[in-house]
Amino acid sequence: MIEIIQEYWKALLWTDGYRFSGVAITLWLLVVSVVLGGGMALLLSIARVSPYKTVRFPVWLFTYIFRGTPLYVQLLVFYSGMYTLEVVKGTELLNAFFRSGLNCTLLALTLNTCAYTTEVFAGAIRAVPHGEIEAARAYGFSTFKLYRCIIMPSALRTALPAYSNEVILMLHSTALAFTATVPDLLKVARDINSATYQPFIAFGIAAVLYLIISYALISLFRKAEKRWLAHVKPSSSH
Repeated sequence: MIEIIQEYWKALLWTDGYRFSGVAITLWLLVVSVVLGGGMALLLSIARVSPYKTVRFPVWLFTYIFRGTPLYVQLLVFYSGMYTLEVVKGTELLNAFFRSGLNCTLLALTLNTCAYTTEVFAGAIRAVPHGEIEAARAYGFSTFKLYRCIIMPSALRTALPAYSNEVILMLHSTALAFTATVPDLLKVARDINSATYQPFIAFGIAAVLYLIISYALISLFRKAEKRWLAHVKPSSSH
């Protein structure tokens, strides 16, 4: 085991020449997909709770499709399916984009987490106390100011525990990147297994690294919850 770690630690944890490590690729996929998907979800969640069906229905359809199909299938559609379409092959920009396994993986992860996060945020928006909204309207808040100052801050605090679970699930989902030939952490572990024929050690190392990253993320979200959700915790009685 020590020999394997000594030989492959750069591929797992460090930049090896022009190639990034498996952990670096995994974290990059996680951070970019969560940031892009979360930003899109903020806007879509507002549309999701709109009283107008023409605004609400397209968002519902989007979340239904991406929550109702496996992420692996979505990745295969983008990586293997899109490139076979004539409109993609005939458009230089689309052709270059879908030719890259990294781009396809990032697109699948972003849209998938966006769908789940949209529903999480939409549920939190619905949970905002109606009295707060009415009070803000009584003070003459516009719709934009109402969402910016009252609804979204309250909803994001409420959604924080559920959103932390979504981020952890997205970390696990990045393990599918190897199917698109992306050299993430699991891909490096598979390469180690192919070279050493030591599956327990190769995948065990990957499991430990995933656990370490998960622990770091959970710790960060716990600190955020202590800071922003302290007011909802019951005070200790004396």
